[in-house]
Amino acid sequence: MHLAPTKKLNNGLEIPVIGFGTWKVKGASVIEPIKIALEAGYRHIDTAKIYGNEKEVGEAIKASGLPREEIFITTKLWNLDQGYESGKKALEKSLKELGLEYVNLYLIHWPETGFRKDSWRALEEIYKSGKAKAIGVSNYTIRHLEEMKEYANLTPAVNQVEFHPFLYQKELLEYCEGRGIQLEAYSPLMHGERMNNQTITNIANKHNKSNAQVLIRWSIQHSNVVLPKSTTPERITENINVFDFELLESDMRALDGLNENYRTCWDPSELK
Repeated sequence: MHLAPTKKLNNGLEIPVIGFGTWKVKGASVIEPIKIALEAGYRHIDTAKIYGNEKEVGEAIKASGLPREEIFITTKLWNLDQGYESGKKALEKSLKELGLEYVNLYLIHWPETGFRKDSWRALEEIYKSGKAKAIGVSNYTIRHLEEMKEYANLTPAVNQVEFHPFLYQKELLEYCEGRGIQLEAYSPLMHGERMNNQTITNIANKHNKSNAQVLIRWSIQHSNVVLPKSTTPERITENINVFDFELLESDMRALDGLNENYRTCWDPSELK
């Protein structure tokens, strides 16, 4: 077992570059996959209130026997809880569900119109309290991040967005890099869609790796933190074994060239 390397966020906190995603794995069905992930070397678990599994994520972490300080936990503020007072209360509820005194990262899940300023004010207070070791956003476009300059005292540590070769958000990536905001890639495997694309397959065959490993490696080489999700033991293990090879510049260019702004999830660009 080899642990994933870490990167330093803009406040100095270390974050593992591969996290275990838990979206659509509800309730008790998340416990065994997390157990397998931790045994395989994952030390970063990504959840959210809306996923409906915070309680079970907490149970799985406790059952692992690993020290709390060795596991990086992210959860998120859902739309219905956005606002100043409600945002602070929402974290308290999440911490109770998780059975934790703090999370490593707390994100605004969605750039909800009319609530962004107050929600971020809540997160800044949460950060100062120590109940979140870092704070950030999710699904924010450049426009939403530019807007934050008007009201934010702290720059987000993370922006978690959909990111894969068919949605290569180059401009957003460069913007975040320029401001010290770590981009996190969710849905890096595109929910299995277009996985058998011939360009991906050819590169995988060349490196004797799976298509999924190539996609994860591509995102890592774009300096992202990556959040693959699987409930299959073999794939959980496979997805973290991506540190014994490197994609060539020609591989990266070929994968970059697949971009067609294709989303497998929601599109936040229309939000005012």
